[in-house]
Amino acid sequence: MSVYPRVALSRDQRAFRGARVAELYGGVAPRSHLRRVGITRADVRSEVTAGRWRVLGRHTVGIGTGEPMGDGRLWQVVWESGSGAALDGVAALWKAGLTGFDDSVIDISLPHNCRPRKHPGVRIHQRRQMPVVVSAGIPRVQPEVATVHAMQWARSDRAAVLLMCLVVQQRLVRPDALAQAWLDRRARLPLPRRTLLDHAVRDVSRGAQALGEIDVVGALRAAGLPEPSHQIVREHRGGRVYLDLGWEEVGLFVEVDGGHHALALNTVDDALRSNEVVIARGVVLRVPVLGYRLQPATFIGQIVRAYWTLAAASPRR
Repeated sequence: MSVYPRVALSRDQRAFRGARVAELYGGVAPRSHLRRVGITRADVRSEVTAGRWRVLGRHTVGIGTGEPMGDGRLWQVVWESGSGAALDGVAALWKAGLTGFDDSVIDISLPHNCRPRKHPGVRIHQRRQMPVVVSAGIPRVQPEVATVHAMQWARSDRAAVLLMCLVVQQRLVRPDALAQAWLDRRARLPLPRRTLLDHAVRDVSRGAQALGEIDVVGALRAAGLPEPSHQIVREHRGGRVYLDLGWEEVGLFVEVDGGHHALALNTVDDALRSNEVVIARGVVLRVPVLGYRLQPATFIGQIVRAYWTLAAASPRR
């Protein structure tokens, strides 16, 4: 229902009221809201005919002549995709605050009994059971569920794992909430990348280091290397250095970095610790657990080559 009396509006009045509505939606306006402020279909038609506004779909009017960007584009996609539509995947995470990850496709979840309306650059997923939707602002799927969906839809394994790392590092999703969302979703659907993401989600949610170390040691054993020592203590000028595993007889050490190592100042501490070992004529190879999930053979191959190279050069062999 309109909050203004139904009277003919001047050009200035239409411009003022339309601009006020568009401020709420990133430069676009839903026809329903325009009607509430007294702007009729005839008013919209007049502005469009004059080239000052644009029709952007059945429900969306661009207040101006430019293409909708940012929030304006997201609002347009939600309004035009169908009743009950909500941002999902990376688009939902953008609105939750995600930075450092771009995607050319906007994902939308839509109830299965609603008729979808397709648009370029939009991927619609109809669902018999809609996930919980955050209704404040642009409707969007909860971040932990949107993350699981985004990992499933990512263009590559590397992109899927990178996305998961960013979401956790930027504190958009708690690791335990992500793990639960993954288990819930995994149980219902035969997801692609299941094995990789099973390990990756487990690594992030549990801190990763001990689990990753077990996996790496097993792979090294299968590659024919001697059993390494664990939790090696080395003394240096600043105190003690603790290393995950290594072969002291050849001076090779391996640090298996869990997901937490990429946070805050942990990388500084890691670098200082590695540098001290190198100064003392040792070699430290770093194996990020999530990187190991993506390229296990490459990391194991590096460790094997380093071991035999150092063993051949060592006078103690």
